[in-house]
Amino acid sequence: MAVDALDTRILRLLIEQPRTSVREYARILGVARGTLQARLDRLERDGVITGTGPILSPAALGHPVLAFVHLEVTQGHLVEVGDALAALPEIIEAFSTTGGGDLLTRVVARDNGHLEDVIQRLIQLPGVVRTRTDVALRERVAHRMLPLVESVGRSASPTG
Repeated sequence: MAVDALDTRILRLLIEQPRTSVREYARILGVARGTLQARLDRLERDGVITGTGPILSPAALGHPVLAFVHLEVTQGHLVEVGDALAALPEIIEAFSTTGGGDLLTRVVARDNGHLEDVIQRLIQLPGVVRTRTDVALRERVAHRMLPLVESVGRSASPTG
């Protein structure tokens, strides 16, 4: 989907001021509220905006340990393992991948002992052959979208 300069400005505001009203966004941007709402609706319909909920901190919820667990899965069992992962609350993301494993999961835990317990549950899932775990020590670049939004907006603008 093409994102133009106004879309970029809208997305920037959504990222920087997520709790502002549509009316206030329109005022800040100098556009009609209807124009802004139509743009927001299109950005949602096209899948650019995928949610509006708060971003939560697993650490603040008592799960400060973050690990990336790679799972090797028996051929033909990817869907059932994926379904089983969805039932584990400590699995906050899972992706099918190429390379050294079949699935990459983002796992949170209360402490290292809890992480070990989660990994043991993963190993026991039918279809999981082996796991490899990388424990995150420190976040170096937080999840972010604004640099990408600005890059896409610059490439879409007529001034380049």
